[in-house]
Amino acid sequence: MGERLKNRIREVLPSVLALLRWLVLAGLTGLACGLAGAAFSWCVAKAAALRGDFPWLLFFMPLAGLAIVFCYRITGMENDIGTNQIIASVRGGARPPLRLAPLIFLGSVLTHLTGGSAGREGAALQIGGSLAAGIGRLLRVDEKNTNILIQGGMAGLFAALFGTPVAAAVFSLEVVNVGHFRFAALFPCLLSALIAGAVPQALGLPGEGYLLSGVPEAAVLPLVQTGVLAVAAAVLSILFCLLMHGTGRACKKYLPNPCLRILAGAGLVILLTLLEGSGDYNGAGGQIIEHAVEGRVRVPWAFALKMLFTALTLGAGFKGGEIVPTLFIGSTFGCAAAPLLGLEPSFGAAVGMIALFCGVTNCPLASILLSVELFGSGALLFFALACALAFLLSGRFSLYSSQKIVYSKLEARLNDQYQTEQEKERLSC
Repeated sequence: MGERLKNRIREVLPSVLALLRWLVLAGLTGLACGLAGAAFSWCVAKAAALRGDFPWLLFFMPLAGLAIVFCYRITGMENDIGTNQIIASVRGGARPPLRLAPLIFLGSVLTHLTGGSAGREGAALQIGGSLAAGIGRLLRVDEKNTNILIQGGMAGLFAALFGTPVAAAVFSLEVVNVGHFRFAALFPCLLSALIAGAVPQALGLPGEGYLLSGVPEAAVLPLVQTGVLAVAAAVLSILFCLLMHGTGRACKKYLPNPCLRILAGAGLVILLTLLEGSGDYNGAGGQIIEHAVEGRVRVPWAFALKMLFTALTLGAGFKGGEIVPTLFIGSTFGCAAAPLLGLEPSFGAAVGMIALFCGVTNCPLASILLSVELFGSGALLFFALACALAFLLSGRFSLYSSQKIVYSKLEARLNDQYQTEQEKERLSC
């Protein structure tokens, strides 16, 4: 009896020790990410409000761009590859330095202050990843657990900004290797996201959430209509990825000097803003997303203008993320396209938003969970269908070039490109 009890204790002990380890590490990461996320969210909101009160700040965009280039240059981060570095580091690549956190923080705030079209998520993943890597170095965490800790940092900042902890946790697990889910990281990521998401709320900063209307009955025709909208969103996700990567490559090819590149990008954004006139496409565009979910969109081609503004801003070298612009593009597209398919504009905006998010990130589970945390579970069947179709039809395209699609979306086999990379790694060992 005594020996059997000892064996049971030996079996359970590793799990208990892992629980204690992650309660400390993920707890610290979540707290740090929550405080950083709250500060970042507040600063970005204040920057956007200042730009609204003083529209002439748009003309300071070239100076803001030069300041961003200068800060990255003097800190030795001129060749920073942004969110892709964080994703690659989870697989054991070079660890993001701690100085990345204040750099991307400042760069994103300057971008929003002067009217650049960018979101917050890219900065969130970079801040969270660099903070988590710093905590890992400080506490001398081994490499494998540091990889998990970085994912926890990504989840924490995502949850702190959006108030969607479950989607944030699953997103940080899905986005690195699509099709390969590291379950050992589930608890650390979820704990970090829960703690980080609670900090801004405790400080009086609410998370994202929308009141959805026009949800149809779960019948054959509405499901078909939703499916058609999801297919269109999948095509749009491919176009958006091509535009983002193509603009970035073209800017670096024809304007290799980062100062000239960011000045040219700022000039084009200013010119387009003056020509367009409304200013709807500067900044993140959260208010436009709210209007779209309410069933209102200013012009049917708003999604195309946002794609252009975002590609120019980020391609030129300004800092920020692509996900809030993705939500803008998806919601305005869905709002405009839904009546053509016989759907309510509000419902179409929500479907377009979630389907496009899924298409550009290749994270179907996180997308479905995001729909529940943003809109409730009343339309879960429709969102699940939209995400499944968007994931299937978006192919190998992604906003993140360092993302690996492990399994083919079409067959039950390893993706050819991933298999080739694995073979090269084995031969090099």
